[in-house]
Amino acid sequence: MRKLLTSLLMLLISVAVQATKVEGMRVWTGPDHTRAVFDLSADAEYKLFELQNPPRVVIDLDKSELTSNLVVKNNKDIKKVRFSSEKNKVRIVLDLHDQLNTKSFLLKPTGEYGHRLVVDLNRDIKPQIKTIAEVAKPNRDVIVAIDAGHGGEDPGAIGPSGTYEKVVVLNIAKELAKKINAQKGMKALIIRTGDYYIKHRKRFEKARQEGADLFVSIHADAFHSSKVNGASVYILNQRGASSEAGKWLANSENKSDLIGGVVIEEKRDMLSQVLYDLSQNAALEESHKAAKSVQGSLKQVVKLHGTGFGQANFLVLKSPDVPSILVETGYISNPGDEKKLKDPKHVDKLTRQITAGIRAYFYQSPPPNTWIAAQAKSKKIKHVVQSGDTLSDIASQNGISMAEIKSINNKSSNRLLVGEVLYLPN
Repeated sequence: MRKLLTSLLMLLISVAVQATKVEGMRVWTGPDHTRAVFDLSADAEYKLFELQNPPRVVIDLDKSELTSNLVVKNNKDIKKVRFSSEKNKVRIVLDLHDQLNTKSFLLKPTGEYGHRLVVDLNRDIKPQIKTIAEVAKPNRDVIVAIDAGHGGEDPGAIGPSGTYEKVVVLNIAKELAKKINAQKGMKALIIRTGDYYIKHRKRFEKARQEGADLFVSIHADAFHSSKVNGASVYILNQRGASSEAGKWLANSENKSDLIGGVVIEEKRDMLSQVLYDLSQNAALEESHKAAKSVQGSLKQVVKLHGTGFGQANFLVLKSPDVPSILVETGYISNPGDEKKLKDPKHVDKLTRQITAGIRAYFYQSPPPNTWIAAQAKSKKIKHVVQSGDTLSDIASQNGISMAEIKSINNKSSNRLLVGEVLYLPN
């Protein structure tokens, strides 16, 4: 009996002093920071301090052991990583190219990840906030902020054949930006340009700083049923979702900050909340117009999920004053959609229709002092539809294309109604 108690005591002591394992390191670099993520087997105690001449960051983890080599290659901020492990203590040294502002925190297990130590190396880059004079400049371009969801630590949804949502949506965002930039009077701003994570609030804050007129979040999410497919356009609804799919998608997307490695801190006093709500209500009206325009354009050539329009409580759409929409380009959990989302021909078709919908929205609701607003003023009623009229005849008679008439008038089909008023450019 004494031997058994002794063995149990030794086992308990062994468990109590078992070292936390440092199992690996991953590095992600964005325009304004580099993030180093250390995978841990359990929670850990650590100390971090910065040294100069040369610049470096030192991380000491107590009651820990290193079980993997740590390597960093060709990084713009980290020159190299050095490490040592002895007497239940691990020291990691990040040699830097320049002195950077450091922030660190521990994350508890979430999704596919276990315990993590996150070290952010931030470059001192001040945002170039648009001035009133710049926004009010006559004949300016409308700015469309295009945000590819997920990135870095957060792969997003994963398709049946292993396709990462973060990769697919970044490609779609870049193709959409090309088409937006090809439009007269329109300019694209890509929020995430590479494989790194940006927290939800930072995404729409960047759009606001650049004076964006519309925020478009691009996703390709998953659902619990692999049979669900098709594209959808969503706007914010803080009270709840308009469908089961919308609720599922919002819950999934809103977890991204935890997976991507963000310490969530949000406090707002009562006055700020009231002003925020008033401003957001106005933006929501425009969001609805933009979403319906994009949905109407998409349904001409792309299969939609249900009606293709919904509302849900997406955190990334909570900009207080920029109209915001979220485009689910398809369900990556569906094998057919996963294949399409990687097909350049489908991506071209998809982004062409999203562009047409955005363009139609701006011709409907042109922001003041923009080139499109000036064009909208020059429009005049050119034709009241008579019996026997066709869209092709009207286009031919006025020397314009059918697509242009449909875009300006936000029409999704070639069908005309007798008495319908069509706006045509001079």
